[in-house]
Amino acid sequence: MSLEYKSVLWNPQKKRYDSWISLGIIIYILSFAGFTAITQKDCTIETLIIRSFGSLSITMLQLILCIGPLCRLSHYFLPLLYNRRHLGVAMFFMALTHGVFSLIQFHALGNEGIINSLFTSNLDYDHSSDFPFQTLGFFALVILFLMASTSHDFWNKHLGAILWKRLHMFVYIAYTLVVFHVLLGAYQQDHQLYLILQVGIGSGILITLHLITGITEWTSDREFLRSHNRVDKNGYIYICLIDDIDENCAKVVQLGNERIAIFKYDNKVSAVSNVCKHQNGPLGEGKIIDGCITCPWHGYQYNPENGQSPPPFTETINTYDVKLKGKEVFVHPVPLGEGVPSNPKTIR
Repeated sequence: MSLEYKSVLWNPQKKRYDSWISLGIIIYILSFAGFTAITQKDCTIETLIIRSFGSLSITMLQLILCIGPLCRLSHYFLPLLYNRRHLGVAMFFMALTHGVFSLIQFHALGNEGIINSLFTSNLDYDHSSDFPFQTLGFFALVILFLMASTSHDFWNKHLGAILWKRLHMFVYIAYTLVVFHVLLGAYQQDHQLYLILQVGIGSGILITLHLITGITEWTSDREFLRSHNRVDKNGYIYICLIDDIDENCAKVVQLGNERIAIFKYDNKVSAVSNVCKHQNGPLGEGKIIDGCITCPWHGYQYNPENGQSPPPFTETINTYDVKLKGKEVFVHPVPLGEGVPSNPKTIR
């Protein structure tokens, strides 16, 4: 977590991650160029650049949006998530290349300014056959620029976690604009089937993954509520046996409207909110490292006993009271408050 705007600290993991991104971009561009050269011999270099970088951008954006639900379904995808913002920034530069060459190709040779030409050369918003689809791509690029330029934790710190998260949720608006930008463009320009398939298949996979993730978690929560309905006279709800929780790990349950993570560590048990204040990451899927709950997404940390981030950081999360009866773990569903000491229970 950075308090200052610093250049990226290139640890070995980041280097490997970005090397794979660069290699994937090179392979895609060369493959697209080779296939186009064989199938469309009259394609100009400008058109080739526009199409290759445009199709690469939508592919990368779809991959970025798939990483979240994939990580919810399996922890094996977490390495893709740790530096997802690197992939997002790379995707923005691919989209920027596509956008710049498109503007030069179609709007730089007239008497009007480039941006003015973009918005005034076609005003037929009433018919899909001639809808000015390029304007949709322009607004999507603006959103992607805002996200790429604020991706550093410096902006998360100074904008605040809530505002920063809301800003980056605009990626779904950008994706919707891109989908219609591509579909309308493909429809108007000789019904380019490969673009329609690329967007259609990618969108189908993305929607399916989100639905599967939502249904899986909903089913798991419902099953827990059905099988764990023991409540003592003080309102504590039975969760599990202490042996069901791995050392330095957590058991995640849904109590009411909140997901709660019950951690076992140093012969103690504590319960906190499962939601990280950084990007709503699942704390219960992380581990306790150096005495702190460490979010699996970006490494934000919290003291399991009071839900407070170690100084100089100030983030806090809700804590919950825990009770042990023999080997049985009970949790009170009402939070003690953000950053409130929870008096962890010792395992005897």
